[in-house]
Formats: sequence, C-alpha cells, structure tokens
Amino acid sequence: MKQAILVRTDLKMPKGKLSAMVAHASVEAVLKSSKDKVDLWKKEGMKKVILKVYSEDELLLYQKKAKDAKLVNALIVDAGKTFFKKPTNTCLAIGPDKDKKIDKIAGKLKLLN
Repeated sequence: MKQAILVRTDLKMPKGKLSAMVAHASVEAVLKSSKDKVDLWKKEGMKKVILKVYSEDELLLYQKKAKDAKLVNALIVDAGKTFFKKPTNTCLAIGPDKDKKIDKIAGKLKLLN
C-alpha cells in the first residue's frame, strides 16, 4: 500500500509552500478513502512517494487517469492568497491503495528531489 503525490515543478514553489501543498493533498486523499484501506496503509507504514510533473496539463492528465482507474484522488487548488496571485492547481494525491494500482498510473514519474 502506498500513496503517490504529484507536484507541479513548473510553479517553482518555495519549500515551505510545497510542503504545505503536499500535506494538504495527503490528508485530503486519506479523508476520502475507506477506513479499511487507511487501516491497512497505516499498518504497512503509510508509504508515500512524492513525484514530479511539469505542468498543469500533465497534473490534470494524471487526475483523469486516476479517476478512470477508480482510485481515490485529491487535486489541491491553492487559494491564491500568499505565494500565488490567483487560485492554482498545485498537486494531486492518489491513494492510498495497492502499489500495483498506483504504479499503473504514476509508476513512470520521477521522484521529486
């Protein structure tokens, strides 16, 4: 079991802002998930991978893929009150779910470093 969080690198968010967006995505997706999946994920150590995408279009493409695969997902839209000047899609969490299901959607993306 794992959760993947896809982050837009084109936005060049400062580390603090990026961290907050990733946290929002993770929590939102967990809140949408079934208790059974969350319990199993917790039991296995709550693995998360943070992956990079390069544009809003790419982020939305992965959201569509996740929806088509019936995976829980959470698109995070920053309100635009601090770093951004307007509401902005920043990241997407997929899962928690089985590794194979997540990898089928996001397995070719590179880790954010």
